[in-house]
Amino acid sequence: MHESSEQSVTPRYSQAIVQMAERLGIALPDHLSTRLDGLQRVPIHWQDELWQAFCQASHDPLIGLRLGLEIQVGHLDSLGMLLVTCDTLGEALEELVEYAPVISDGGAFHMRREAGLVLIDYRPRFEVRQAERAEAALGSLLNLTRWATGGRFQPAGIWLRHQPLDAPERYAALAGCAVHFAADHYQLGLSIEQLALPQIQANSALRDHLRQLADQMLAEVGRQSLCAEVEQLIRTHPRWGKERIAAQLQISGRHLHRRLAEDGLSFKTLRDSVLQTMACQMLESDQRLAQIAEQLGFSDENAFTRAFRRWQGVTPARYRERESVR
Repeated sequence: MHESSEQSVTPRYSQAIVQMAERLGIALPDHLSTRLDGLQRVPIHWQDELWQAFCQASHDPLIGLRLGLEIQVGHLDSLGMLLVTCDTLGEALEELVEYAPVISDGGAFHMRREAGLVLIDYRPRFEVRQAERAEAALGSLLNLTRWATGGRFQPAGIWLRHQPLDAPERYAALAGCAVHFAADHYQLGLSIEQLALPQIQANSALRDHLRQLADQMLAEVGRQSLCAEVEQLIRTHPRWGKERIAAQLQISGRHLHRRLAEDGLSFKTLRDSVLQTMACQMLESDQRLAQIAEQLGFSDENAFTRAFRRWQGVTPARYRERESVR
């Protein structure tokens, strides 16, 4: 399986967690920080481990919000600089909605208008420490928006889907605005008039350059995300072929082939990789070979045996014998 094909996060955001832990004297397992060295993206399950250790070791229910309120522009990769070089706050928020996957494709932002307010919804796609991470996302948006507008931004409030993790008064003191709980969405609210607020670091030439860089990074993340979606569909429906997988993704088989080819892959190699992993896992059970072959979508046991020998160099029966004595 391709480690880069799963959801991922920029290492700069992960480093913000490590740096805050060091500053506060929070002890994290060494491997959680050292394995970030030299990475272009951090796999989302590594980020899950980092957040779990960070929250547990901090003993502070609001450590996520505190992290968000201390996030700096550089922690958001090139997107951070893109956002602050936009002419107005409204333009910056539109760029955030489009380019948020540059920071992480484990969540998305959406902008809508309701009851005279502009609401920036944050929709996380992870389960581990979701409350703390959502608070961090909204806290960082609040902090950087205030900084980029020279302190002129005045939020209408923050809405959280969960119940308070600590005293509501502490939320208000940290955020400097109203905080609402048990809401329908994670969101930051502002008046429509504030979309026109000028930003103190506005620089149209630098913004245009950074947007090109963000487009390149977004395309790379998009290719990885497509790969992850294809792999997940194959795991869930191993009998499906390319055309049915493509239909589920709402693209044509030809378009799927072209998108995978851009990343040096083919549907066949991707499917073989997934089926090989699944087969090895299934062979650790006591299922009959015919059952495994049928579940993986092979016409019969012989077809499965031929494919497995091509993958592993041994028959399924021999592989099972070898693994059983380890």
